[in-house]
Amino acid sequence: MADLAVRIDGYLGMEFARDEHCGITVSYWRDLDALRNWREDIEHVAAQRDGRERFYLGYRARICHVEREYEWARPPDLVPTTTDSANE
Repeated sequence: MADLAVRIDGYLGMEFARDEHCGITVSYWRDLDALRNWREDIEHVAAQRDGRERFYLGYRARICHVEREYEWARPPDLVPTTTDSANE
């Protein structure tokens, strides 16, 4: 799907999380018109149909507006090890 989405004007990116039981895909679009173009793209519609017929038991779509984004990551040199006294 990501290979198809990149062709749509207004596509901003995708993020994925998967295991053997569940998959989550978040796609980002410039605006609702870009999302509508993706939803109506003939190859995307065919891929959705194939997924429903062959793979999925169901799915849920949420259309959201991102107001703000931030993240935090521990610097690699400060990652606790199992030998640290705080972990004992």
